[in-house]
Amino acid sequence: MGNAFSWMAWTLEVAVFFISVVLMLIGMTIWQVRSPSIERKGFLPISTTRGDRLFIGLLSAAYVNLAWAGLTDLTQWVAAVVGFVVLLVMMRWG
Repeated sequence: MGNAFSWMAWTLEVAVFFISVVLMLIGMTIWQVRSPSIERKGFLPISTTRGDRLFIGLLSAAYVNLAWAGLTDLTQWVAAVVGFVVLLVMMRWG
């Protein structure tokens, strides 16, 4: 019987993605403690705080990565860049 995580494809891209998520959560926690956010309305159909937009942006970036992996044979680094751009757009204008 193999390792419990033998089904997970731990590539460099996956590791960078998860490390980036952890670093963003730490950064957002520090930012929220130092300067509490207020709700605002962007292009999303709901009023959101910084944390809401980060969560929605992370989900969007994850879906971009999953779709990229499932629908193309291209390198996952491109999906990481596209997902990061989606996250930045969500954080800034969402």
